Amino acid sequence: MADNARAKKLADLIREVVAQKLQRGIKDPRLGSHVTITDTRVTGDLREATVFYTVYGDDEERASAAAGLESAKGILRSAVGAAAGTKFTPTLSFVADALPDNARTIEDLLDKARASDAKVREVSSGAQYAGEADPYRKPGEDADEADDEGRAAE
Repeated sequence: MADNARAKKLADLIREVVAQKLQRGIKDPRLGSHVTITDTRVTGDLREATVFYTVYGDDEERASAAAGLESAKGILRSAVGAAAGTKFTPTLSFVADALPDNARTIEDLLDKARASDAKVREVSSGAQYAGEADPYRKPGEDADEADDEGRAAE
């Protein structure tokens, strides 16, 4: 349990240090303000850290940012080591976060569902029931009909 707490604490520190260093310390134009660090995960032995990031832009900017992060890996690891003060600084690997793409896909699916619902609502707006509005018989109605038929026979 204590190892998980240490890993979580180190992951939070790595996320903060990498984000600050990207914002202020690295002059690579590929790593402008459009790169956002979203999450960091550290293995239980504190030897490897995976840094998740998103890039605001098109596929070309994403590829450029990935190359920039790969080239700045050593500088970022040094900054993490200085801030963490641990015996061993974890190796950093950068992974593009799929969360924005997944969110966009879900949003597109929800838009399609809303359009389909609106179409069904439009088609059914003037529709009426095939039979009576209330197709169920009431207990008192059967007795009334039997009395009416009995009187008619007399």
